[in-house]
Amino acid sequence: MPDNHTAPDTTDRPQRPLLDVRNLTKRFGDYTAVDNITFSVPAGGSLGIVGESGSGKTTTARIITGLDTPTSGTLTIDGHPRPAPRGRAHRLSRARQVQIVFQDPLQSLDPRLSARDTLNETLRLHYPDTPRPPRISELLDQVQLSPRAADARPRSLSGGQRQRVAIARALAVQPKILVLDEAVAALDVSIQAQILNLLADIREQTGITYLFITHDLGVVRSVTDDIIVMQHGRIVESGATDTLLGQPSTPYTQLLLDSVPGPGWDPRTIVAARKQQ
Repeated sequence: MPDNHTAPDTTDRPQRPLLDVRNLTKRFGDYTAVDNITFSVPAGGSLGIVGESGSGKTTTARIITGLDTPTSGTLTIDGHPRPAPRGRAHRLSRARQVQIVFQDPLQSLDPRLSARDTLNETLRLHYPDTPRPPRISELLDQVQLSPRAADARPRSLSGGQRQRVAIARALAVQPKILVLDEAVAALDVSIQAQILNLLADIREQTGITYLFITHDLGVVRSVTDDIIVMQHGRIVESGATDTLLGQPSTPYTQLLLDSVPGPGWDPRTIVAARKQQ
């Protein structure tokens, strides 16, 4: 008798997003920092959240990482709501879902610990019963940090090396999502390119999902699939990275593009345009 119970073809069926944000709002007193925003990111995807200071992008990142709680709205990761943490074990579990890399690693790295010791402490906290030296070596190789740099303390490292340590520490717990909050803003252009290339390689190797927070549209081209543009707490434009950068549909996005220095760039024109926004 023939088998009529063939498995359905799901090739073209849309995948459930890994990160799903719905109607997210955050108020501080009478000030609305994030105003009813909705977006999603698929597993292995990379989304840029772009806007000037005060646009709400960093507050959004802090909510996703659990550093702030929303006033209203929902946030799910892999289909599961992300509630407020309850106790140490729950906080550690949440941290293994989402990690963040900040702009200035000197503010987030322990100045007393070498890169190797930093990774050892992170692994000891999350995986106390697992041998740590092999994993430490793997992480140092992953971020291309030399053995000499791995044994140095943060203030003895360059800005690019410190950011590699911060990235390795975030990757140590194998998060599903890595939030990069202005992670290359403090670096010079050549080092920015190195870190962006490193992040692209890590994503290809691991399938990790990125949320890239920046004010600079020029740095997201190589590391994001899609972009949302925020202004005054709201999403004013969104789309595929190449399409949005090539054909922005709002004056605000065009202003952000014009703010990237290049041939014929005139800062006075940019300042005048900002005053009209």
